[in-house]
Amino acid sequence: MSKVSCVAITTAKPGYEERVREALVELVKSVREEPGNIRYEMHRDLEDRGRFVCMEIWEDREAFDRHCTAPHILAYLEANKDAVESTEFAPLEILA
Repeated sequence: MSKVSCVAITTAKPGYEERVREALVELVKSVREEPGNIRYEMHRDLEDRGRFVCMEIWEDREAFDRHCTAPHILAYLEANKDAVESTEFAPLEILA
C-alpha cells in the first residue's frame, strides 16, 4: 500500500486569524503522535494572514482515514466552527 499525502487549506473568518492560528499550532502536537504519521507541518500564507496550509504524509490510507476522525481533530473542528470560513482537503497518492 502506498503512502498518502494531503494538503489542507483552512481560511479563518476576519478577526479570527490568531485564534485559528493558535488552535492549529496546538493541534500539530497531537497529530504528530498519531500512529502512521510521517510528516505534519502547518504553514501560514505570507500575504493572506488568515490562510493556513497543512502539508501531511501518512504511511497509508488507513492511517490517514483514522487521522480524519481522531478525537483531537473532531474537537478542533467543533471548537473552531465559528472561526473558520472554509477548509479544503486534497488527499493525494504519492507517485514519486
